[in-house]
Amino acid sequence: MGGCRRDLLLAVFAVALISIVVTYTPAAQGATASTNSGAAASGATYVGSDICQGCHQEQTAKYAKTKMAKVFASAARTPAEKQGCEGCHGPGSKHVEAGGGKGVGGLVSFRKGAESAKQQTAVCQKCHEKGQRVYWEGGPHEGAGVTCTNCHKVMENVSDKRNFAKETELETCFQCHALKKAQLQRSSHMPVREGKLVCTSCHNPHNSQGPRQLKQNTINDNCVSCHTERRGPFLWEHPPVVENCGNCHTPHGSTNPFLLKVRVPRLCQECHNYSRHPSQPYDPSGSTANTRVLGRGCVQCHPQIHGSNHPSGSMFHR
Repeated sequence: MGGCRRDLLLAVFAVALISIVVTYTPAAQGATASTNSGAAASGATYVGSDICQGCHQEQTAKYAKTKMAKVFASAARTPAEKQGCEGCHGPGSKHVEAGGGKGVGGLVSFRKGAESAKQQTAVCQKCHEKGQRVYWEGGPHEGAGVTCTNCHKVMENVSDKRNFAKETELETCFQCHALKKAQLQRSSHMPVREGKLVCTSCHNPHNSQGPRQLKQNTINDNCVSCHTERRGPFLWEHPPVVENCGNCHTPHGSTNPFLLKVRVPRLCQECHNYSRHPSQPYDPSGSTANTRVLGRGCVQCHPQIHGSNHPSGSMFHR
């Protein structure tokens, strides 16, 4: 009885071992890879870009002027780039056999709603997965269903660089971020309207390790990359400044001077109330004005509000 049980266990072990070996053979891996591509699984094969040009002459003429077309045609770096049109749209034999038409033959069309955002983005990520795009997965744009083709146009030259979907980077971002566009029209604003900055001066739209898709790891690091005089370290530090520049400033635009969220002295009074000297415009009785505050700003006396290195600068006077 014991010998039969031992033989049965050996037989089960042998079957399991054979299945493992088959699973990890190159042939099996190749079969799995081909199954994962929808067009290849349906039996479609590559027919060449020349066949595509027969029907899509107008699109081909526009595409031929783009940087991507020139790379694919004369300086292809990968097998996918050598496939030309089919490198992005997939094998076209089924499409050709059916006589063409939208949605025919299992091609990736990149039309809105034709495929999921993840499917469309995955095609671009076959080549564009490194550098600034490392953190795309799980980012705000990816989570909102934004695809590469919402911001970039590959089939024709619309912008001078980066294949933006609109003529400029700002117009491309403003397709969705209308509020930020309005804030930049305020009297105090980042010099975006003047052409000194663009959205990607501060943000990485493909996501980053920092908050709000900022290029740096923290808000302060992002700000002091330009405002180096505020970097410190200082002998006397102002806690809200060290914590977050956004405590006092709004970055895109404000109706208050210096991009302040609230005008001084009201901004300072959010933290400093009845400390050291009266900080209200009028005394508690409401009869007389406090000359220290009325018509003035705290920074007239405390000008080094971002930090001071003077031995006597604990109150940011100098």
